[in-house]
Amino acid sequence: MLGANLLRGERVYLSTIEREHIPTLTRWYQNLDLQYLLFMQPVFPLSEQEETNWYEHITRDNSHQFSIYVLDTNALIGTCGLHGPDLRNRSSEVGISIGQPSYWDQGYGTDAMRVLLRYGFYEINLHRIELKVYSFNERAIRSYEKLGFQKEVVARQAIFRDGQYHDVIIMGLLRSEWRDVRE
Repeated sequence: MLGANLLRGERVYLSTIEREHIPTLTRWYQNLDLQYLLFMQPVFPLSEQEETNWYEHITRDNSHQFSIYVLDTNALIGTCGLHGPDLRNRSSEVGISIGQPSYWDQGYGTDAMRVLLRYGFYEINLHRIELKVYSFNERAIRSYEKLGFQKEVVARQAIFRDGQYHDVIIMGLLRSEWRDVRE
């Protein structure tokens, strides 16, 4: 039984996203380097009103969105979530963002995703979780493969960045393929 440890990883824990986080989220998503890796639309600084609209949307829909905190310091470093789980088919799309660049490339995102997968498979009873990642985001692809995701579909040249087209990769993970790796 996981109990209180359901949303706790080795390095991070997940909690709710609160209205008071909106200024921090706005600052993160004004970072065009971060947007470059996350959004299909052209990069453009997001306003606080756009973040407020997003926050109000997630509090009304059936998605499960979380803030990511560092265990040792309680520092807010990102967000992750299951986007609109399809409970009939027991599937969901997942997304993650480490918004604080000083925490990139240190394993926090992989740990947060591991916790989110545990939540999706053990608490929501999902059968399948998928995500989309851009072919130029090699760091994310390595992290997802480490967690067991497999490349399923390549949408060739589906995103335009820096004057050229890149592939969008859809990766999936079945509950039967996943194991809760705890280091």
